[in-house]
This record gives sequence, C-alpha cells and structure tokens, in this order.
Amino acid sequence: MTHPSGLPLNAASKRDYILSITIIGIFFFIFGFVTWLNSVLIPFLKIACEKNNFESYFVAFAFYISYFVMAIPSSWVLHKTGFKNGMSLGLILMAIGALIFIPAAYSRMYGLFLTGLFVQGTGLAVLQTASNPYVTILGPLESAAKRISIMGICNKIAGVISPIILGAIVLKGMDRFDKNLLGAMDDLQRSMALNELAGRIILPYIVMAVVLVILAFLLRFSTLPDIDTDQEDETTLSANSSKTSIFQFPQLMLGVLAIFVYVGVEVIAVDTIINYGKSVGFSFELSKYFASYTLTAMVLGYIIGIIAIPKQMKQETALMISAVSGVVFSVLAILSQGVYQTSIPVELLGFSMILPFDLSVFFIALLGLANAIMWPAIWPLAIDGLGRFTKIGSSLLIMGIAGGALLPLLYGRFVDLFNPTQAYWILVPCYLVIFYYAFSGHKIRSWK
Repeated sequence: MTHPSGLPLNAASKRDYILSITIIGIFFFIFGFVTWLNSVLIPFLKIACEKNNFESYFVAFAFYISYFVMAIPSSWVLHKTGFKNGMSLGLILMAIGALIFIPAAYSRMYGLFLTGLFVQGTGLAVLQTASNPYVTILGPLESAAKRISIMGICNKIAGVISPIILGAIVLKGMDRFDKNLLGAMDDLQRSMALNELAGRIILPYIVMAVVLVILAFLLRFSTLPDIDTDQEDETTLSANSSKTSIFQFPQLMLGVLAIFVYVGVEVIAVDTIINYGKSVGFSFELSKYFASYTLTAMVLGYIIGIIAIPKQMKQETALMISAVSGVVFSVLAILSQGVYQTSIPVELLGFSMILPFDLSVFFIALLGLANAIMWPAIWPLAIDGLGRFTKIGSSLLIMGIAGGALLPLLYGRFVDLFNPTQAYWILVPCYLVIFYYAFSGHKIRSWK
C-alpha cells in the first residue's frame, strides 16, 4: 500500500490512511442519511402545512436546486478555504439548515421549511464537491474504484435507515390527520392538531444539528490531509488545445442531460413511494418502509455493478440494460396497480414486524435496482476526453442534479391532474433518454 504521495506506507501513515478513509466514509453516510429523509418529509409536510401534491414536491425542489445554484460557487469556496476547512463549513451550513426547521415547525411556515432544506443542500453541495476528490487521491490509483464503491454503499445504507428512523418519529399515527378527519374539525381544533404534528420534527433536527456541529469540530482538528487539485490542470494543459468552450463537447452536454433525467427518476422512485403506498391503501406506518425498499434495491444494484463491471460487461452496456430495466419496471408498476397486495410478518434479530407488500409498489422499488449504476456509468462517459475542461465539466454535471428538483414537481402536477399511478408515465421518456446516451450519445465528439 502507498501513501497518496506514492511512497510506501509505514505503520503510522497506514493508520492515517485508514482514519482518513473512515472519515470520508462517515461523510458519504451523512450524504445518504440527509438526502433520503425527503421521502418522509414530503408526505409529512404535505399534511402539516396543508399542501397539495404539486406543492409538496417543492421539498425535493428546494433541496436539489441548491446543487444547481452552488455547484460552481462550491469550487470557488474550496479554492479559498482549502478542502478540509471547506468541508467543515459545509457541515456547519447543514447544521444551520437543520436549526431553521425549529422556527419552521413552530410557525408551520412551508417557506421556512424549504429555506432550511435549501441551506442543507448548499452544505451538501460543498461537501460533495470536496469529498469526491478525496476518495480518489487518498490511496493508490489502482484501488480507487474499490474505495468509490465502498463510499457508494455507505451512502445507500444510510438511505435505507434514515426514512425508517424519521418515519417512526413523525409518521406514527399520522393517518388520523386524514383530510376528511381534519375537515370535520373546527379551525381551532385543526390548528392545534397540525401544530402538534409539526412539532414532532423539532427534536430529530435538533439532534441532527448537534451531531453535524460536533463532526465539523472533529474534522477541523482531524489528521485528514488537505489536497491541491490545481496541479491536475498543468498535466492536462495540452489536451484539447483547439477547443475554446466547454459547449464544444457533445458527450458532456448530452451527459448533463442524462444526469438530469437520471437524478429525476431516482428521486421520484424514492421520494414518491411513501405517498404512493398511502394512495393504494396502506397506512403511513406501513408505507414508511417503502423508500427503504427502493434504497435496498439500489444497494443490491451497486453490489452487482461492482462484480460485473468491467469484467462481465462494459459500463455503457450496463447503462443500456439499466435504462431498459427502468422502462420495464415503470410500465409494470403502472399496469399492476391493484393486482396483488398483502402484509408479510417478519422475524429479524429477535424483532417482529409487519412488512407491507404491493405488486405495483414492488416494481417501483425495483427502479432502485435499475438506477443504481447510472451515476457511476454516466459520469466517466461524460468527462472522457475533456482534458483541461474536466473541472468545469464536472461542475456542469453536478448542476445536472437539478433534475431531482424539477422532475418530481412535474410528477406531483400529474398526480393532481390524473392520479398517483398514471403520473409514473413520466419515467418512461426519461429512461429512453438515458438509453440513447448509453447507446450512441456518449460517442459523439462533434456537433457537426
């Protein structure tokens, strides 16, 4: 094993390496934990703030649009502060975003909740921009893919856990806040009931803020090395010397579109499934598990990708298979609504629980399997051959995360116009765009 400098690791530097990787792993766990809480917040805030389906998906919009706004500013912040200080700042911003939930809950002001989510997303944008390079340079280049895979699994496992934890706190007994029951109350009773519901969010977000501040403090005084990525530009200065604009790279521009629709369908698959479970007849206490089903499928897909790519198949082949699977699972989810539904008793580690099952929900959850390897497959295809434009190209790809802000909003609008099942037709053209990129779009090197 070698140090990032290329020198052999002694016992002390090996300990530093393991500690550094552990710290970055914790950050990827945080990314997943915070990001996938939205699947619970959407149905929770829909009722607590009395919003319709379209309005409720502004939760996803406020969170993911921050990546679009902050992608390039994050790079500037990290250049000024250094990577380690910048990551500490990102954690502090996330803590501030969590604390904004306190006055938001007391006032039940939807705009304040969205502000808190935007600030949290801003902190995450800084953390994401800093932590991804760390994964690559903290150890030998030949084992970078293994480290990236480990980080991805940390992220998705956190996503499996977080909706269950927050759901158990804020969704418990929430079925009594049904629109018909609330409608039967007078204004004072309804206000008191909804205030009690909104108050449930305060303690979890206070705990989150405290943990994030502690992590920021520990990071500031950790042995995590600071890094300099400017040297990379010197080594690639001669590449694409005839190019004058990032927009001269079709493989990147089409890759940004592919990332946009990919993040959109990924967020829809996770963040809509709890509300969808409620719409097909499950209580909130049971449907809170559905987001974890989708994320468990993503973990499985990630593991399959680690095993199969590139030994059994190329990444573009895997991306085509994933896109076709997304189309198939989407259509089956729509056509199987109402076909089969049950609840399954499960004994796990001495705990008894009832896990809900619905065939239509099952196919939506399987979209996690289809989506799993799309990000790691699209990203390298999009930045291939960019040379000295790689950094700005990466920032544009991060901006493509805005798909997670806009497409769920469109889904919510379709729910209000049609119904939760038919709204999933939005997924099919998105997966077809990804298939086109995998099949031929990534090969285009000129607009002519």
